[in-house]
Amino acid sequence: MIYWLLFFEFFKIGLFAIGGGLVTVPFLFDLAEHYPWFNASDLADMIAISESTPGPLGVNMATFAGFKAAGVSGAVTATFGLVLPSVLIIIALSRLLKKFRDNPLVCSILSGIRPAVIALILFAGVEIAKLAVVDWKTAGIFVCFWAAIYFYKKSPIFYIVISAVIGMALKL
Repeated sequence: MIYWLLFFEFFKIGLFAIGGGLVTVPFLFDLAEHYPWFNASDLADMIAISESTPGPLGVNMATFAGFKAAGVSGAVTATFGLVLPSVLIIIALSRLLKKFRDNPLVCSILSGIRPAVIALILFAGVEIAKLAVVDWKTAGIFVCFWAAIYFYKKSPIFYIVISAVIGMALKL
């Protein structure tokens, strides 16, 4: 039963996660409220691990959540459920893309989806900030990194490594 539930829930997430892995975060917060598979603290850890490991964020998070819920089989089930809608949609739309690429209705629909994607990513950022910024020390680190990223255009890998070192040094 848990495998069908994992598959179904992550299939729904995969079906509506237009715009990338961060769009899955609000859906995962909803799962954390409805199922005992993981909680908001686990979700913060999942995000940190998924951002730091190779591979798509959404897939990494589905794998981690599925593993927390039902071990290796749960990880495979959740990941398959998340990826399957994209594969099916890409196969179905690939032939129609050339025909409708310049269609004004299709362009309007895609333009209408963009604000929703931005809102979902913004929501994810706010929720992650609520979990991560818990005291003055973490708030200070947040402000410093925000300024560093804004003023010094370095590779994201640079900032990930530096933040991991600071987190370990401060035992965060």
